[in-house]
Amino acid sequence: MSNGPLSRFKVVDLTRVRSGPTCVRQLADWGADVIQIEAPEGMEGTDGGFGGERHGPDFQNLHRNKRSLTLDLKSKDGIEILKNLVADADVVVENFRPDVKRRLGIDYEALSAINPRLVYGSISGFGQDGPYAKRPGFDQIAQGMGGLMSITGLPGQGPVRVGIPIADLTAGIFCAMGILIALLEREESGEGQWVQSSLLEAQIAMLDFQAARWLVSGEVPKQAGNDHPTGIPTGVFKTRDGLMNLAATGKAIFTRFCEATGALHILNNPDYATGPSRSANRVALNREIGDVLITRTTAEWIKLLNEAGVPSGPINNIDEVFADEQVQHLGIARPVSHPTVGDIRLVGQAVRLSRTPSQIRTAAREKGEDSEAILKELGYDDAHISALRQRRVI
Repeated sequence: MSNGPLSRFKVVDLTRVRSGPTCVRQLADWGADVIQIEAPEGMEGTDGGFGGERHGPDFQNLHRNKRSLTLDLKSKDGIEILKNLVADADVVVENFRPDVKRRLGIDYEALSAINPRLVYGSISGFGQDGPYAKRPGFDQIAQGMGGLMSITGLPGQGPVRVGIPIADLTAGIFCAMGILIALLEREESGEGQWVQSSLLEAQIAMLDFQAARWLVSGEVPKQAGNDHPTGIPTGVFKTRDGLMNLAATGKAIFTRFCEATGALHILNNPDYATGPSRSANRVALNREIGDVLITRTTAEWIKLLNEAGVPSGPINNIDEVFADEQVQHLGIARPVSHPTVGDIRLVGQAVRLSRTPSQIRTAAREKGEDSEAILKELGYDDAHISALRQRRVI
């Protein structure tokens, strides 16, 4: 079923919601043989938690390129099947709360005893230990605790969440990166290890220079709205027919902006002569730039400014994003065919490899569609599989 640079690796996917499936999607898109474990039909708690309705956009985007095995992990037989899978697997990924996996007996210590080469990836809300370890994690909670909401939005507006589950997504991507590093290290040591990420850690890491402003300089960043907090002038400006983004920070680009727009009065104003002075006089500078940009359309300014080497661009709705000629050239909207939904497009990877590109080989499978095939790979015969079905283990 799989091909690609990771096709030699078998991944057991125990994840739910978004951070875990995001991690596993990184591996699946590069060819890993991913076996997604789902609870059998009708069991309590089996609906939701996987990205909405099975044939809906979120589920299809999260769970492509996987095989589906239904398994009751609360049963002895279900745990036995899982351990049989793990014995021959390269990677397990889970995002249970720390106490849950220990109670089920599928924590790192238990599974690495079966397979010492196992790379075990865990994503939690706040870490595997510590005072918050048992708390349930949720993206917006991490955005708030990790400081992001305090610097997002307009000054004085109050805290604002980012429009995507950025803590979930980045925790998943960081975990995938850690798993790949562990697989590389295993080539030297022959041993697996435990890879851990959390929503809180990922969110703090994504603060990047905003966190460094506090850690290095003792400066507490505040909301700056659409203005860049340190690079001025950068922001959203009105044009004759709408809005646009402009980034004219730094002496060279600021000079090019003023020359290209004919705004020499701005360039020659001593209040705007240096970076610190432009920052101190941000409000007045933005007002004068606004008076210039309101005179032409967004498209006219974007063409003129980019030709002059000044970064600028439109502010697109999502449909406009995928209609953009550069986005279409990049081909990040990737086609796949689903037997029920039909031909659809999903969001591809944001990194390219020249010889071994990522692929969306299959749409998300139906629940348990691959159960029989996977169990036969483990040596179970038809009679045994039928008995497992009757007992609702699978």
